[in-house]
Amino acid sequence: MPSLNVSFTDDEMEGVRAAAAAEGKSLKQYLHDLGVREMHRKRFVAGAASWADRLREEFDAAFPEEIPPSERDRGATAA
Repeated sequence: MPSLNVSFTDDEMEGVRAAAAAEGKSLKQYLHDLGVREMHRKRFVAGAASWADRLREEFDAAFPEEIPPSERDRGATAA
């Protein structure tokens, strides 16, 4: 099985050890799970963005009064 050596500063290592202990995991298991969790998070975000893109036209048709934040007038003054 492939493995990896990772370098940390003393402060970083202290923080990583504390985080692993807080989760009740060994340092090795904590770092493994962290990498896998990030991989899953990125996959989820990409899927959610794809889902939103597919439904954007349908949403815009159903809610024409909704203005996307990127298209809202910025800097409008209060009456």
